[in-house]
Amino acid sequence: MSCFIFCSVCDARQGNGSRPHIVLVMADDQGWGQTGYYGHPFLKTPHLDEMAAHGLRLDRFYAGGPVCSPTRATVLTGRTHERTGVMSHGYPLRLQEKTVAQALAEVGYVTSHFGKWHLNGIRGAGIPILPSDERRPDAFGFGHWLSVTNFFDMDPLMGRRGKPAGDFEKKRGDSSEVIVMEALRFLKAQINKSSDVLTFTVIWFGTPHSPWASLEADSQQFPQLSFQAQRHYGELVAMDRSIGALRSGLQELGIADNTLLWFSSDNGGLPNKDLQPTVGQLNESIDGMVPLRGSKGTLYEGGLRVPSIVEWPSRIEPKVSQFQAGAVDIFPTILDVVGLPEETMLPV
Repeated sequence: MSCFIFCSVCDARQGNGSRPHIVLVMADDQGWGQTGYYGHPFLKTPHLDEMAAHGLRLDRFYAGGPVCSPTRATVLTGRTHERTGVMSHGYPLRLQEKTVAQALAEVGYVTSHFGKWHLNGIRGAGIPILPSDERRPDAFGFGHWLSVTNFFDMDPLMGRRGKPAGDFEKKRGDSSEVIVMEALRFLKAQINKSSDVLTFTVIWFGTPHSPWASLEADSQQFPQLSFQAQRHYGELVAMDRSIGALRSGLQELGIADNTLLWFSSDNGGLPNKDLQPTVGQLNESIDGMVPLRGSKGTLYEGGLRVPSIVEWPSRIEPKVSQFQAGAVDIFPTILDVVGLPEETMLPV
């Protein structure tokens, strides 16, 4: 299955018995065409571009569903989302599911989640996750979390595992940069405890999900756009910057070479005409099929096809793949990389 799809990743495992640190990063509503490396006409994403140039760029990567919660369920379980009970956005993940976090924790990984959760059955704007929530991240294998129920923007209010209800953390700044800094702080603490520690970190952005709010310096880069579109793209600028901070932070911690960093988005781009293009534009040097048909919420290419990059400097050489793959392949690929049997996960 995944070993056939991602031979570059799986072959990497065979060269060395050591297991890598693993970081999964996911945008929220970023369309396939919203990157610099796919030729967006005005959005610049230098850090994603650099990651794509140095890693495995998956040009035909598909979300687990056309909206967010189904894809999140698929990423964590390796199963089609309807089997997990997550039929659409805001549906809760079944407690009997086996997640990649649980599988890795069982073999000694320190597991953590930062950012958007949206697998506990709560809809509406993101609020801090409560310790009484039976579907909080630690119920699914995350030993540490700093998370919110759904989308979140500037100056987020977040819940942290181990804190009582009402003792929330008010953060300052762009939400993408906040959770990346928190994740790096946590990773540094674990590495300081033991140089032999292995970590599994999930960073789920709230960007660029509506409503849009961004730093003025970021939104002002798009004076030709409407007020709302400026903020939408301003969020993507900050998210790209946070990915640069993450990659630099892993270097500073001395673990970048042995870290499998996997970036993707949860579904296709938004249909709002003020934001176009979100799902790609005609550029035959990249892909004769774009612009893609449809958008978030549809089962067309524009609703399901998303950007994805896998970077593992010591193991994966730069490559562009046109092989079809998707969120359903993340869990089984990780199992293969760390040397766990396929039976570790529930049937697809």
